Amino acid sequence: MGAHDVVFLVDVDNTLLDNDAVRDDVRAAFVAAYGEERAGRYWTIQERRFVELEYRDYLGAVQEWWEEERRDSRLVGAARILLDYPFAERVYPGALEVLAHLRTLGPTAVVTDGEAVFQPHKVARSGIWKAVAGNVLVYVHKELSLDDVERRYPAGRYVFVDDKLRILTAVKAFWGARVTTVLPLQGQFATDPEVAASHPAADVTTDGIAELIRLEL
Repeated sequence: MGAHDVVFLVDVDNTLLDNDAVRDDVRAAFVAAYGEERAGRYWTIQERRFVELEYRDYLGAVQEWWEEERRDSRLVGAARILLDYPFAERVYPGALEVLAHLRTLGPTAVVTDGEAVFQPHKVARSGIWKAVAGNVLVYVHKELSLDDVERRYPAGRYVFVDDKLRILTAVKAFWGARVTTVLPLQGQFATDPEVAASHPAADVTTDGIAELIRLEL
């Protein structure tokens, strides 16, 4: 692939999709199905696995939970709650239209953290996969994989949209003046004042992803 003038790279969780609301919905569904104490054990397992694996392993945590609970057949339904979740209903208003707009300006890809099963499933069921014509990259740590991103999408300049200043800071350190970082103020990380105080500001800050519909090169 030859180098493009500009490539747009867009995060998923709390950038295109309200992942905080997804987690709240799933928590409520688990409590309704299994009770607060039992459901709490699932989230304890998931948090421990996140520390160990450094990514959210929703389905792997179900597997471990099921085994710890002596393979209680009722817990198998937890995977269905996750897999059948209506992710399309949690896409931020205007997000898919923004992706369509960006694609008129240059190649546009989704770059997201996660594992190789549930995260792509989420991207597909939300409609985001189709919106970027399958240009989806999933990494355990995308900020450590920017060389691979550039190999797949070579460009003279990048626009990187993410809700985490930590990620945008790493992106700026890697690409320097070749990247414009964009922070939509959505989700728990983007709106945390302690996070904002501990990292440089993004090049561009917006109230939400929908504002990028007005983006002009």
